Amino acid sequence: RTATVWKTLSPFWGEEYEVQLQPNFHSVSIYVMDEDALSRDDVIGKVCITRDMLAEHPKGYSGWVSLSEVDPDEEVQGEIHLRVEVQGKQGDRRLLCCTVLEAR
Repeated sequence: RTATVWKTLSPFWGEEYEVQLQPNFHSVSIYVMDEDALSRDDVIGKVCITRDMLAEHPKGYSGWVSLSEVDPDEEVQGEIHLRVEVQGKQGDRRLLCCTVLEAR
């Protein structure tokens, strides 16, 4: 979970995360949320980083990715700027480095 960026529709994070991928993984999901101080946080949308996406970009991917809906009854607008790269193996697992840069 990133830090909350308050009162902007174009937040910047620049936070990096490492995830160990299971050998048979299909996708890693990143959820974009609107934090509410007095009630439950709202899910704005999500991005799925799939095995196929990583295979198409063996040297990594950096760019804007459109959010997709989590709830089929909700309209989703926005995109998130990510940098993802598989950095090697730890045993039989691969290590995914994901940098969450900004959103709009």
